[in-house]
Amino acid sequence: SAPKGGSVRLMAVGTFDNFNEVVSGLKGSIAAGAGILSDTLLVPSLDEVSTDYGLIAEAVTHASDFSSATFRLRANARYHDGKPVTVEDVIFSMQAFKKHSPMTAAYYRHVTKMEQTGEREVTFIFDAPGNREMPLILGQLNVLPKHWWEGADAAGKKRDIGATTLEPPLGNGAYRVKEFVAGRTVVYERVKDYWGKDLNVNIGRDNFDELRFEYFRDSTVAIEAFKADHVDWRTENVAKNWATAYDFPAVKDKRVVLEEFPQRNRGIMQAFAFNTRRDKFKDPRLRRAFNFAYDFEEMNKQIFFGQYTRINSYFDGTELASSGLPHGQELEILEKVRDKVPPEVFTTVYTNPVGGNSENVRANLREGMRLLKEAGYEIRNQKLVDPKTGELVSVEILTEDPSIERIILFYKPSLERLGITVNVRTVDDPQYENRLRNWDFDIIVASWPESLSPGNEQRDYWGTPAADTPGSRNYVGIKNPAVDALIERVIFAKDRAELIAATRALDRVLLWNYYVVPQFTLDKSRTARWDRFNRQDPLPKYGASAFPTVWWWDAEKAAKTGTRP
Repeated sequence: SAPKGGSVRLMAVGTFDNFNEVVSGLKGSIAAGAGILSDTLLVPSLDEVSTDYGLIAEAVTHASDFSSATFRLRANARYHDGKPVTVEDVIFSMQAFKKHSPMTAAYYRHVTKMEQTGEREVTFIFDAPGNREMPLILGQLNVLPKHWWEGADAAGKKRDIGATTLEPPLGNGAYRVKEFVAGRTVVYERVKDYWGKDLNVNIGRDNFDELRFEYFRDSTVAIEAFKADHVDWRTENVAKNWATAYDFPAVKDKRVVLEEFPQRNRGIMQAFAFNTRRDKFKDPRLRRAFNFAYDFEEMNKQIFFGQYTRINSYFDGTELASSGLPHGQELEILEKVRDKVPPEVFTTVYTNPVGGNSENVRANLREGMRLLKEAGYEIRNQKLVDPKTGELVSVEILTEDPSIERIILFYKPSLERLGITVNVRTVDDPQYENRLRNWDFDIIVASWPESLSPGNEQRDYWGTPAADTPGSRNYVGIKNPAVDALIERVIFAKDRAELIAATRALDRVLLWNYYVVPQFTLDKSRTARWDRFNRQDPLPKYGASAFPTVWWWDAEKAAKTGTRP
């Protein structure tokens, strides 16, 4: 066990106007940390792959063919008002998420019926057998209080679970909202009589008495706030900052600790993502030409201080990533969609163009121009033109993050050498979110984190129905029957070997359709902290830094580091 007490000040960028996690991603901007207010049926292990243990649920069983799953709730599970967590709450929560969250509705689309099958038992029935991941997916359900959401607020207004709210919701988790200033600060306090504090899965977790999130306009302001000791912890996502911004007295005298933690728990695709709903991005040859204009090697040298590697897979950094040519079970799976995928899937090893010197850059731009001409485009007065319409090929790259803007600006001249007119647009967080929800963009910088056990979320990332679902993460607008078929093969894989083979097949088909221009990644989490905290050693294998989850306040270190301002 770890000592309880102290507080931690964390940072968030942008703003917030909502505590209702049901509509997060679709309406408003959810408050940082809001997910800790309510517990889930199961909790994932930070030391094991695809392994969950009981939290609100004390037991789970499933039909032998995975056509249903039954959860038995703990008798002592309670909300912060003392009322018990019930089967009715579980059913209410599932219905609310499916009705008001398109992303979650897709995630739980196989759930066709829910029923109480015992005093504390709820059974979920699926539309088909075979989805081995469904019990774990259901275990991720946040359980919400039906009696609270169907009641009225202090002013007598009936609550609406389909709307945003700044009324702190009743929860059942280890923390509750203590105070907040909308858009600026939110403070969570540890619930001293939290019902689950003595469960084995919670020992050593949730150790701080207070978690405080301070909001900043952008990442530049946020890093200055960290240096001034207005926040305790920072995860650094900008290579330039990591190389140059942490040369200040508190680092030199070791009051601020810089530490990198290995990322073993996920893969990642971060990329320039095309909105293929727009006609100009329908042709894969044009999309591929954009990749030939991207000189990662020079960018890595000039602005990333050589810290990154190029992403070559949608599951980069995991055993799920495709490589070489398909063989064995992966090849068998791909044969089923051979007539629906590019022939190169079977004949050519996927690689990104390599730049880094003038000779490579010229060769890449020549190949990019060849692809554009093959697709029917022409150069007129040094501008790329669609001769069918006479219109210039013009794109807007949209971002909400000034630190991303410099990456786009580095890329822009290379695209202009192909005759493409490029506009860069930086907007605030609310405008950016609204434009994404309405698919109102040409190109964005998007990222799709991948777990070590992919499943239903792949529909939300790449599936045809998600392409027309506001709030989904199918930003690209992919509508591809081969991709849909491979997603289903991933979801209904019968064992780990088939899951790996199906995921590699999906990866390969996504890559060869050139839906994105892959960017870069790092297999570590770069962090900076004021030295007031301690942790177990070693940390959980798949938890990265696991901050603040398994860390605690260290009064001796805090005294040496100095009083907070």
